[in-house]
Amino acid sequence: MAVQPPTEASSPSNEEDSSRTQTILGHLQELRYRAMVSAGALVVGIAVSFWPLTGMVIEFLAEPGQEQVDDFNLIFTEPLEYWTAYFRVSLLLGISISMPVHVYQVLAFVSPGLTWNERKWLYPIVVGATFSFLVGAAFAYYIELPPALKFLIDQPGDISDVRPFIKIQSYINFVTRLILATALVFELPLVVMGLAKIGVVTSKKLLGWWRFAIIGAFVAAAIVTPSIDPITQSLVAGPIIVLYFVGIALAKLVEGSPMIARE
Repeated sequence: MAVQPPTEASSPSNEEDSSRTQTILGHLQELRYRAMVSAGALVVGIAVSFWPLTGMVIEFLAEPGQEQVDDFNLIFTEPLEYWTAYFRVSLLLGISISMPVHVYQVLAFVSPGLTWNERKWLYPIVVGATFSFLVGAAFAYYIELPPALKFLIDQPGDISDVRPFIKIQSYINFVTRLILATALVFELPLVVMGLAKIGVVTSKKLLGWWRFAIIGAFVAAAIVTPSIDPITQSLVAGPIIVLYFVGIALAKLVEGSPMIARE
């Protein structure tokens, strides 16, 4: 009797392909679950912040303008303009409130594939990134925003009949973009440190690029800031330059430590 060759279903290669497919499907299912949890947390965060927290935050964001400019009032000229600004602030608050859930879901998804040595670096970086983001947001609100508004709105009284009537949507867009851009800029030292840790850059090479870094800081400030005035751009570019050199110092610290290796 002739011996029948093994069928495709029993071949080792097909078993490996089937196992690999099941693994991919398992990861996709887990990713879908994590995304649904994050989306649900975002909806809850928006609902919690919608009233009265959003109104309180809008008043808080308007305080620098009220302190820097006499007779400062926000207006709206279209029926939906106020609610557009209101929903924008609610969305940002919802993201902020639900951020711990988002971070946890990301860590829960990626941590099983990391070694203990990699996880040892991961959690301090998350804490440091959160702290840097909050410091950057506070810096934008308390340091950058007041002089920027003073320069942009409180113009010399050469034309006595001109008065500022600022639309609420324009003001909220200006303030939130400035705060968000500055908060993200404050992540620069951690990014530089991470690149140095994995060997992409060195502190010596970064120090040699300082001229390009200064030019790039002003270019980046011109892109991310919602205005073209030199005061606001300088207030954003200055911290970028300082943080670049802080990143170089952190890169120097981690260069001597052993590279993260797979176990």
